[in-house]
Amino acid sequence: MKTLFVSYRVTDLDRSLGFYTALGYVELGRVDTGDGSHLVILKFPGEPAASLELVHRPVEGRVDVGSGFDHLAIQVDSLDATVGRLTDAGLEPGPVEYPGGPQGPKTSWLTDPDGYRIELVEWPPGHADGITAADFS
Repeated sequence: MKTLFVSYRVTDLDRSLGFYTALGYVELGRVDTGDGSHLVILKFPGEPAASLELVHRPVEGRVDVGSGFDHLAIQVDSLDATVGRLTDAGLEPGPVEYPGGPQGPKTSWLTDPDGYRIELVEWPPGHADGITAADFS
């Protein structure tokens, strides 16, 4: 088994698509589910398949993220370049942080239009792609 994608319910589909495309996602496809509702499937250009679904159900009203969700983590090649690109696109990434110290990963936080938090992560040189068991040994 493997995870197919994360799914977020969104209040304003156009605003959310603007945010996520500025972040770097591209639309893979969409499904009209009736009553003005849509599912929009996104992926990063380098990914082989979908990784994020935006669910827009306007009849259900405004999204309340609640306290059960924490954040989505996205790996980037260059955090400085990504933060600059996002700032130029009108998004508001937070300051670059070093949660593991100066030799660890660099991170920056961002919040989408509905309040979902996103952690941007740049691994230090030589770190494996993604998180592996080696990160816990």
